[in-house]
Amino acid sequence: MFFKSKPTSIPSAAEALPGRDTQMPVAATHFVNGEALKGPYPEGAETIYVALGCFWGAERLFWEIPGVIVTAVGYQGGSTPNPSYDETCSGKTGHTEAVKVVFDPAKVSLDSLLKTFWEEHDPTQGMRQGNDVGTQYRSAIYTTTDAQAEIVDQSRAAYQKALSAKGLGAITTEIRPAPEFYYAETYHQQYLAKNPAGYCGLQGTGVSCPIGLGVSAA
Repeated sequence: MFFKSKPTSIPSAAEALPGRDTQMPVAATHFVNGEALKGPYPEGAETIYVALGCFWGAERLFWEIPGVIVTAVGYQGGSTPNPSYDETCSGKTGHTEAVKVVFDPAKVSLDSLLKTFWEEHDPTQGMRQGNDVGTQYRSAIYTTTDAQAEIVDQSRAAYQKALSAKGLGAITTEIRPAPEFYYAETYHQQYLAKNPAGYCGLQGTGVSCPIGLGVSAA
């Protein structure tokens, strides 16, 4: 988040920091809307995890969307259990900075959430977002159901077609079933609501994502 270069290769489980058995303490409720951060969530709610660079700005994108019940930030996709922020930023955990998005599919579609995801960052940059360089800034989508995985694959294909039409490169977003999500420290949760002038380095490609607009990925 502070324009520092970090390792750009993910360490193996043997190389990763050992972490700890104890979970990071985290506030019980969302700073913005008061919803339970760890649940229980309403019946029918779904969860998906996204990573698109600095998680401060990424989380704000999603808590502002009507139909999103609660958001939280954490570390995901690596090997180190219950890492700290500093450990994650060292590049020695393999985690990316992720946002947990719990939503009501009756009020907001996954297509709509994915449209925000694709358009609000550059998913072609590998282990970076702009000046933020390191494994913790890589783009990722971690799904929790087979149906989500299918929709995500369709959205990726559609957005790749749109990017290619504008002469942009291949999507590098990591897409797979959700691994363990480790909550970040409380001061990171809803950071930009607590610190409105805080850093947000997110910047999209300027290419609109056609998913959900009746446009085929073929």
